[in-house]
Amino acid sequence: MLFKTRGIVLNFVKFRETSIVTRIYTEDFGLQSYIVNSVRGGSRKSKSKISFFQPLTPLDLVVYHKKTGGLTRISELQCSEPYETIPYNVRKSSIALFVTEVLNKSLKEEEGNRDLFAFIEQSLRVFDHLDEGYENFHLQFLLKLSRYLGFIPQSARDFFAQVYEFIGQPTQTRDQEQLLTQLLECRYTEHTLVPRAVRQQLLDDLIQFYQLHIASFGEVKSLAVLREVLE
Repeated sequence: MLFKTRGIVLNFVKFRETSIVTRIYTEDFGLQSYIVNSVRGGSRKSKSKISFFQPLTPLDLVVYHKKTGGLTRISELQCSEPYETIPYNVRKSSIALFVTEVLNKSLKEEEGNRDLFAFIEQSLRVFDHLDEGYENFHLQFLLKLSRYLGFIPQSARDFFAQVYEFIGQPTQTRDQEQLLTQLLECRYTEHTLVPRAVRQQLLDDLIQFYQLHIASFGEVKSLAVLREVLE
């Protein structure tokens, strides 16, 4: 049966000679995987199709859906609103790569969560339109995402207490607690000045926080690229 829904692409893998299997987080059905044929190859038409499945692309979809789950297919799709800056700004695209990996590790449910979908979509839209002051976006995104995943810390002190319990040693200073409090409370558009070394430590702590709450979270491979670009 066909359904209309919206989606955010998480990734794709090659399948047979010209096809892919793409994972898309959808508004109505949660995390879904779709087979898409004839999107790989040397033709201009194939290259145009594959562009729809770049990570974090927002899509309007008409899809086949089965309550029993499993691979299905996309009947129709179009990019709902192309990003204006994320694909063309090295710093932003590096942050987006990191955010994509976090979402791939964090989103598991095959059922709709409209609030979570709206949060991800709106966060990315705000990020795309920020001209400056976006170097803390990934820190704020992880903090805000934890609310929708069910483990947002009650305060900066609670956050660091959990990280301490997880790794067995303290990581925070009073300044870091104050900065984390600001990041927890402020909007993406409210710029918080965070020194580079502190930003890197807070990011390490956030990753450990996610590893504590998501058993299969594991290593974040895009972290090295992110650090290099943001230095």
